[in-house]
Amino acid sequence: MCTVKTYQKVNSVKENVSFGISKMEDIYTKRNGKVDEPHRHDFYTVLIINTAKGLHKIDFNSYNLAKKQIFFVAPGQVHQVIETEKSIGFVMTFSNQFLVENSIPLSFIASLNLFENYGQTPPLLPSPEQFRTIENYTNQIFTLYTGNAKMKHLSIGAFLKLLLIECNNICAINPIESDVDTTGDNLIRNFKSLVDDNYKKEHSTTYYAKQLHITPDHLNRTVKTKIGKTAKEYIQSRILTEAKRLLYFTNLSNKEIGYDLGYNEPANFSAFFKKNTLLSPSNFKKRENEF
Repeated sequence: MCTVKTYQKVNSVKENVSFGISKMEDIYTKRNGKVDEPHRHDFYTVLIINTAKGLHKIDFNSYNLAKKQIFFVAPGQVHQVIETEKSIGFVMTFSNQFLVENSIPLSFIASLNLFENYGQTPPLLPSPEQFRTIENYTNQIFTLYTGNAKMKHLSIGAFLKLLLIECNNICAINPIESDVDTTGDNLIRNFKSLVDDNYKKEHSTTYYAKQLHITPDHLNRTVKTKIGKTAKEYIQSRILTEAKRLLYFTNLSNKEIGYDLGYNEPANFSAFFKKNTLLSPSNFKKRENEF
């Protein structure tokens, strides 16, 4: 069985630290260029990359490292940065505790299109002007973090919020359509929460629409407008990511994993997995173990 390292605290030495920021070049030097093993965090991670070469693997999806990228890694996601040379940029980490202590509502993070717990999580690609704005916020945060200004964490929280708003504006899928009401953000949050609680036994859009007291068509239109995929695609991406994690990080059989994810017939689970990955569950596990 493969085991995945989980970092539960933003700072492993200082118990109460809930925010951190480091230069990527310093991390590379400290590790002597050695690649870290795949791992997950119980907190949020943002990579603001000026220049880099290599790969960033997030939940079994690989993305090329390049210039002027921003990656967002949600709590629980498995990721690995594989650099082929020293990167220039910043790694920023923060927990829910930091948000609460610095007057940033958890609902604010939930309303963003930045931190996805599963599915494709490609980097944000700002324009040069947009990247300068984000990099300026990041430099302000780094200066505050390494200094001793009064109420520095409140100031960091303010700049962090501005940075995340700027990023969210860049990656907005579409403007809200006239026939999608202004409660769309609340609907998306409630839908995501329902999926997290029920995806192992409920796979249909109709079930979630009924729980939200709307029609499946209304749910699909709102989800598509807000996050760029249909409700069904979102549900399936949640199931698929969990299947990959269970295949790679546990000794459960394909049958046991399928049953855990709501498939009473192993053949149905295998068909679903192969349709979405072009690999059987067994071949997926073999490929990842050989990587």
